[in-house]
Amino acid sequence: MADNNNVIVNSWNEWDPLKHVVVGRADFSCIAASEPALDAKVPEDSEMRGMYGPRPLATVEAANAQLDNYVAILEKRGIKVSRPTAIQWNRSVATPDWSVESMFGCMPPRDVLLTVGREIVEATMSYRCRWFEYLAYRPLLNEWFNEDKGFRWEAAPKPRLTDADYRPDYLSDKIGIEQRLKWMQERYYVTTEEEPLFDAADVCRMGKDLFVQHGFTTNLKAMDWLQRHYPDHRVHAVNFPGDPYPIHIDATFVPVRPGLIINNPNRKLNPEQKKLFTDNDWEIVEAAQPAHKTPPPLCYSSVWLSQNFLVLDPKTVCVEASELAQQEQLSNFGFEVIPVPFRDAYAFGGGLHCATADVYREGKCEDYFSKQ
Repeated sequence: MADNNNVIVNSWNEWDPLKHVVVGRADFSCIAASEPALDAKVPEDSEMRGMYGPRPLATVEAANAQLDNYVAILEKRGIKVSRPTAIQWNRSVATPDWSVESMFGCMPPRDVLLTVGREIVEATMSYRCRWFEYLAYRPLLNEWFNEDKGFRWEAAPKPRLTDADYRPDYLSDKIGIEQRLKWMQERYYVTTEEEPLFDAADVCRMGKDLFVQHGFTTNLKAMDWLQRHYPDHRVHAVNFPGDPYPIHIDATFVPVRPGLIINNPNRKLNPEQKKLFTDNDWEIVEAAQPAHKTPPPLCYSSVWLSQNFLVLDPKTVCVEASELAQQEQLSNFGFEVIPVPFRDAYAFGGGLHCATADVYREGKCEDYFSKQ
């Protein structure tokens, strides 16, 4: 048993100096089978509609090679890296309410683990195929719980994920972009308010304030739960009407240091919500254009993983190696940019930020938005 003063978990924002992080694995990853939440995300013209099962071994090996290289880069910078324990995701799972043919994977720990200060919360998850994903991280959480006496380990209320959690309007495969964008303006998403639903990757931590994307994977009831769970924080809903598939905030709205946010030019922050940032002297700039016109094969994500970068500290950032325009933009803002090859890993759950979950960043809880 470690010393009672051994602090393992501590992280209040997305930019303080990173000292310990979880990086995912691609082992045994699957393309998830059809279910309400997933079907709403997959574009109508995607080749992946109706596809499911284990991902090709060659792609798993290529993704793992890039993940291992990413780990080596971080460790060379003096950052401790922990890894999840992959399980056999290619098996059917069920609860009394539903069953699915397979699970997903554990490449993107960012989706599951929400670190706020000295606490890590296991998110509810909004997809049935991801209901058991927390199991990959339980060995780490249990180890840290034993060693860090101040670490608070929580699990958000596990949802039932019955059909009542999803709007039947989204079951059609002929919705079209125009209708989707209309629904985005109306804040009419596939998830209902039946029970709290959230993925950790919808939460952007900025000290005392938590900005949470309202969309396909997180509902307002979850924000109510988060506000009650963190009574000393301020929880804000944010919306990006230009995004027809609003899932996770990391390729849309990315703070890189106090006072500076990179915003996807196609998914701009709702104007009424922008005032809080301008009132507190934050600059919101449009992200550089992606280097690629299409995502890699068998990838659900958009080309805007170009801005899914990992901030190591307020002067250093990891950016995907081929995204030269994004690297140049951040360099012009005074950052040391570390290029990291990562496109082979994209299909397994996202970019450089998605593939990580904070464990420890130096620093404390600050109030960056005192003018509310």
